[in-house]
Amino acid sequence: MGKVITFGEIMMRLNPPGYLRFLQTETFDATYGGGEANVAVSLVNYGNEAAFVSKVPDHEIGQNAINALRRYGVDTSMVLRGGPRLGIYFCEKGASQRGSKVVYDRAGSSIALAKRDEFDWDRIFEGADWFHFTGITPALGGEMPEICLDACKAAHEKGLMVSCDLNYRGKLWSREKAGEVMGKLMPFVDVCIANEEDAKDVFGIAAENTDIEGGRLDREGYISVARQLTERFNFKAVAITLRGSISASQNNWSGMLYVNGQAYFAKNYLIQLVDRVGGGDSFGGGLIHALRKWPEDWQKAIEFAVAASCLKQATEYDFNLASEKEVLGLAGGSGSGRVQR
Repeated sequence: MGKVITFGEIMMRLNPPGYLRFLQTETFDATYGGGEANVAVSLVNYGNEAAFVSKVPDHEIGQNAINALRRYGVDTSMVLRGGPRLGIYFCEKGASQRGSKVVYDRAGSSIALAKRDEFDWDRIFEGADWFHFTGITPALGGEMPEICLDACKAAHEKGLMVSCDLNYRGKLWSREKAGEVMGKLMPFVDVCIANEEDAKDVFGIAAENTDIEGGRLDREGYISVARQLTERFNFKAVAITLRGSISASQNNWSGMLYVNGQAYFAKNYLIQLVDRVGGGDSFGGGLIHALRKWPEDWQKAIEFAVAASCLKQATEYDFNLASEKEVLGLAGGSGSGRVQR
């Protein structure tokens, strides 16, 4: 089995200790994370070989971000060095009826200012069989839309499987711009990953009879969304995370995988949230692992992805640190949370 290549931005995450609000705190805990970096960590935890491609500043803070990935065995040998700064995001954890908040400070980061000629995709994809990126990466602006298109074309030409999490971020670009750019990338994508709102925000495809904030999800509506996405872009598979938000502390969590005209739904988990940031990334990492290890066992793939992201949301900070054994245990029914002795 080859290597998985992920491409995107790694940022410093600064959050107040515990459940303090931005206006209360005098200190911030510093960790690192980012959509594609989070996926790479998950994949390595499950025994895959995964590399992260990006650009970070050539100083100690950039090195510290790299070290955070190296700690878990992610290959960082193709991360470029240079540029002015590392992106930052501030995260205030919500509780009960008070939602979480994120404030970005990432404009002008090293990766956002990267140039097309800095990335040798032929070399990057040597020994690889899967490429993953998210809609956040082209949303960074500059030459990133063109760089992502270069990567997708090269991966497609080399026969790699290509997966993309749509991950629409309204603070980075408009729905119109997202639809325009992502529409050019999707013809090269094999596996599309989305949440309850991404398909609507990016491509205007909405699930019917669904109240996201009220926690009511309609299965037939999401099957329709997946079918429309598949018909428009000829995806091999579409995966959709299904989150029913009861409060900032409690969510229902499930997912659907749509393949060959058939929808597969995972069991639902009632999660007492510890940290929901990175939940979608851990779903993506779990899905990629399952599709690679158990090809065409579609039910097992979606059960693994949902269980993996369930465990992540009970873990602090961005990275999912669950092992394959832990995920399979939860997917198989051991979700009581009893002490393991």
